[in-house]
Amino acid sequence: MPYQRNLRIALVIAAALCAAARAHAFGFDDVVAKAQTMASHEYEPPKVIPEFLRNLGYDDYQSIRFRPEASLWRQGRSRFQVMMVPAGSYYQHAVALNVVDSEGVHPVPFDRNLFDYPSPELLKRVPADLGYAGFKLTYPLAGNKDQNQVLVFAGASYFRGVGAGQQFGMSARGIAVDTGLASGEEFPVFREFWLERPAGGSDVMVVYGLLDGPSLTGAYRFEVRPGEALKVHVSARLFFRNRVQQVGLAPLTSMFFYGENTLRPRGQWRPQVHDSDGLLIHDQNTDEWLWRPLLNPAALQLSYHQVQQLGGFGLIQRDRAFAQFEDSEARYDLRPSTWVRPGENWGAGEVVLVEIPTASEVNDNIVAFWKPAQEVSAGDSRYLTYTLTFGNPEITGEPLARAVRTFVGDGSQVGGGSVEGAYRFVVDFEGGTMGRLRQDAAVVSQVSASEGARVIEHFAEYIEARHGWRLSVLVQPEDGKEINLRGLLVVDGKPVSETWTYRLGPSTDLRRATP
Repeated sequence: MPYQRNLRIALVIAAALCAAARAHAFGFDDVVAKAQTMASHEYEPPKVIPEFLRNLGYDDYQSIRFRPEASLWRQGRSRFQVMMVPAGSYYQHAVALNVVDSEGVHPVPFDRNLFDYPSPELLKRVPADLGYAGFKLTYPLAGNKDQNQVLVFAGASYFRGVGAGQQFGMSARGIAVDTGLASGEEFPVFREFWLERPAGGSDVMVVYGLLDGPSLTGAYRFEVRPGEALKVHVSARLFFRNRVQQVGLAPLTSMFFYGENTLRPRGQWRPQVHDSDGLLIHDQNTDEWLWRPLLNPAALQLSYHQVQQLGGFGLIQRDRAFAQFEDSEARYDLRPSTWVRPGENWGAGEVVLVEIPTASEVNDNIVAFWKPAQEVSAGDSRYLTYTLTFGNPEITGEPLARAVRTFVGDGSQVGGGSVEGAYRFVVDFEGGTMGRLRQDAAVVSQVSASEGARVIEHFAEYIEARHGWRLSVLVQPEDGKEINLRGLLVVDGKPVSETWTYRLGPSTDLRRATP
């Protein structure tokens, strides 16, 4: 009997080991091998979907609804479920989806009956082998049985995430290639995904992605951890077919139409319209935190912020009160901030900010990414890791006072100043150690301007109505010159605020009245 009992135990252990082997029969190294092989061949663009689906209007496409009861893993103990994204409109090619579980790797077949279409006529025209445009991960953020969408992969290499209580806004991307350059931008795409089925009750899920574009291929591993803030740990191996003039790592894409620091466009009643209101950069080498309010410029604008050792960067939505937007449908006050934290020393490089003119809020016109100092040539390979966090502005861990409001106006009229051609900049700081300062504390402003602009005056003052400190700057640019400003507040020679920066081009005239 002991022999039989030991035999049964051995068989159980063997079965468990076999199941574990099957579960780990596919991993990141397999995707790396696929990407490396693909890079050795000439690029072939993905097959586009039928024209009638590409031409679907926004409302018609949005009326195509996935049936939640058809979600992957709805039956079982998995806290994660997967909803499919229909192809059409902006999503003009299908991606291959696979599930990795204890039985191995299984393709997810396309089934058009998993969607409710706005009309039977449209449904019957959808090819039976069309494929899905992407997928949405859901997770019970409130701890109950209700599933909340937390991460969406759809369109080129874009993906969007949210923390608890937030609505989707800005996007991350797998890679940016020559963004903002006159030569034109490439948009690599994720061609295939593998979804690793998590263990029952697990709060972590792994997704693998295979990226392909004219100039490079890439293997990605995304470790997804939902919660109050969504954390996505990214590992990527890139293989370059061609030299890339401006490679953008860990790119973020957002929208800024107008805000408190800009004119309100004609006919707009809402106070502000934006998914993000500023770029934040942490330089670990100097421990400087740099804040740059976003703009909707009159002409394409690229800004390069040199960093010796990157601590992190992100596009942040600091305006979070409903009254700052008054939009009950878009709910810009619920849009997430996103922070990129390198997994290892990325070396020297630049955080690049691309600001593109836009006449409406439907266009994503803001891009931020890391450009390494080391150039990329054909045949090169790069490996990087980083963590993306989607959540409230506090996800950055910044310890200093923050610039929460920036106002810009005419410096030659009452309330602004008396200098012809000048601008008045007003910046309110809150948080950090400044919240504990006395009202009569010796807070000193430090301000500098680039060549072509003259700082006439600057000072710091306590604003009792705000219970915070304000920096006021009067600056006059030379004719045809742009303004580049840097300012911060110090006490006893030590910074108590982040470094506020601003760039105002010569073709942007904020001194004129709103049309």
